[in-house]
Amino acid sequence: MGIFSSIMDKIFHHPAAAKPAPAAPRPAPQAAPQAAPQPAAPAAAQAAPQQRPATMSDIDVEKVLAEMAQEKGGGGNWRSSIVDLLKVLDLDSSLSARKELADELNVHVGADGSAEENIALHHAVMQKLAENGGKVPDSLRH
Repeated sequence: MGIFSSIMDKIFHHPAAAKPAPAAPRPAPQAAPQAAPQPAAPAAAQAAPQQRPATMSDIDVEKVLAEMAQEKGGGGNWRSSIVDLLKVLDLDSSLSARKELADELNVHVGADGSAEENIALHHAVMQKLAENGGKVPDSLRH
């Protein structure tokens, strides 16, 4: 499994990602006039799901990362630092790991480990998370 796959796995499978959005309040049922009995619907059709399962496009990447950072005492500057982002995710943030991630995402800007490369790598990770269905605000992609 590649480093980006590990990043996606950590974010998309974090407990904060599974928290459903609050359901809209339902209006109180109104009494309906008595009608002729209807044939029974199959049990599957009768059982209305309480909440739909979260899909990847429902996952608020910023919210999940903010919660993970809070669990780690703030998480440094994960919003712009690839090193801090990887640390929040409990992933290897070493130069060799970042070089591997840069190769995986085809990010070849500046010298290995330079600020220029690290910024480009952070942007590429956020963009790729968005391309894979996560909700990533523009502020984290630019």
